[in-house]
Amino acid sequence: MRNIVTIDLGSNSFRVLVYDCLNFKPISEYNQVVGMADKLIQTGEISQDAINRVITAINDSSKKLGYDPKDAICVTTAAMRMAKNSNEVLSCLLKNTGAKFNIIDGKEEARLTLLAVKYALKREKLDSDNFILLDIGGGSTEIIINIKDRYFSKSFNFGIVTLTQKYSTYTDLIDDLETKKIDIKNFLSELDIEENFEKFNFVATAGTPTTIAAIKLGQDFFHYDKEQVNGTKVKLSDLQDCLDIFKNSNEHELLQLVGKGRVEFIEVGIYIYRAIFEVLNKKESIVLDDGLREGVAINQCLIN
Repeated sequence: MRNIVTIDLGSNSFRVLVYDCLNFKPISEYNQVVGMADKLIQTGEISQDAINRVITAINDSSKKLGYDPKDAICVTTAAMRMAKNSNEVLSCLLKNTGAKFNIIDGKEEARLTLLAVKYALKREKLDSDNFILLDIGGGSTEIIINIKDRYFSKSFNFGIVTLTQKYSTYTDLIDDLETKKIDIKNFLSELDIEENFEKFNFVATAGTPTTIAAIKLGQDFFHYDKEQVNGTKVKLSDLQDCLDIFKNSNEHELLQLVGKGRVEFIEVGIYIYRAIFEVLNKKESIVLDDGLREGVAINQCLIN
């Protein structure tokens, strides 16, 4: 099979990729904010509104990209892992769209995302042997330490949507992140490795890092060029610059910058991103747009 379609249904984003297995290149893509984890922290369930948004996104992307959802390789992550009604949600999506989703655990999510990132680093002619990868999701945050042909990963049970809806003030959020920083430091210190992390590149993927990189490059939500974003170096100071821009922008300007309903999530993502910067004692990170959906595609191409 030359072309395949993969769908990544995350806790906040819905991403489709049509991928050329012969040349290992993307052909077309579709991205939509669906807010799967909306109110999940309060109710423990995926809401009917969120399900309806996903159904609409599947059907819309099917028309725009010309694929049959029943033929797509579909994965879903943290929100569905946490939800009490995940089986009912998956059955509803299958019945209404034909898309059959597989809930993957944090380790498989890390493996597939890492696969995409290693390919992307090679494409960008960057070191793909020794690096630390951060993937900030809507419901979870993955940290992966890659050392040549082996890696260590952990999925932490917090993300931009769940933390946004858990805390009403940034003071409470920052206090909680201090505790989470301790958990991350413990994970890193317990690893049975002697490598010096100072020599490792800090690589970040997902919506928060790519948004910061895009703003740094003078792009906005409606004029996003992932080819330019890929490989962009985001400095720790760029995070504060973004927070200042958000603070001093009106509603119309914010909509243009980050898209509808994303400002609060991106702001929380910046605080998470900054916390990881501080844990790793890094001053900059390399940003990549490639993530789980690309990893699912590459993995399938390699199997076939």
